[in-house]
Amino acid sequence: MGRGRNFGAIARSLGDEFTSLLVMPNHGESAWTESFSYLDMADALAEVVRDEFASSDGKLESVALVGHSMGGKAAMVLALRHPELIERLAVVDIAPGASGSSPGGFEHLLTSMMTVDLTTVTRRSDADAQLLDRIPDTTIRQFLLQNLRPANGGSYAWQPNLAMLTGALDEILGWPEFVAPPYTGPVLWIAGEKSNYIREEDDALMRALFPRVRKVTIRDSGHWVHSEQPERFLATLRYFLDQPNPEHPTAG
Repeated sequence: MGRGRNFGAIARSLGDEFTSLLVMPNHGESAWTESFSYLDMADALAEVVRDEFASSDGKLESVALVGHSMGGKAAMVLALRHPELIERLAVVDIAPGASGSSPGGFEHLLTSMMTVDLTTVTRRSDADAQLLDRIPDTTIRQFLLQNLRPANGGSYAWQPNLAMLTGALDEILGWPEFVAPPYTGPVLWIAGEKSNYIREEDDALMRALFPRVRKVTIRDSGHWVHSEQPERFLATLRYFLDQPNPEHPTAG
């Protein structure tokens, strides 16, 4: 349920070295789709990378790809299916394979948002009050409420494609079946210390798919690592991005 602006501060902090593109289908201001598929999402994002990062002579520079949660799964699939586009990969608090459904996890948050009666909402505080019992954590509620935007006639509407995403929970929480060789570029795997989205049993598959992976756990952080511990997250990400990649000696 993130939006591009959730990574805005991170992108701005990296702006002295990198150009960033913040995109995620069915979220924020990105386009909606009629159905959900990690394969389709990864392929669509690959086309965005090709379009946005090709130079005037048509040469494509490989990019560093960062994905959190569902975006992390899409990023992993993209790197496996289109490795020529990705110079290095950072996966934030998610693993390949089935994610499961924890009491405070994605399914609960998504269905809670769906319970809000938007016909009675005239300001965000109205929606906040409706979510209070189901989501008592103020930080998480405020994070979700960033997705509630003014619509026509003074009403409010959710920006994410909630109906489609709710109907696709099995696919979202799962992992697509496809065949691809391991991604051999450098991979940073960031986990939140207090999060349960990455489990010990996930390590074997992650290392099989991404043999150059390095796992880092951010202390005192839950699932939203980049917003809960932005300074630690940024320092970890910047260190990773600044390391040379022997396979791409000219990469910045």
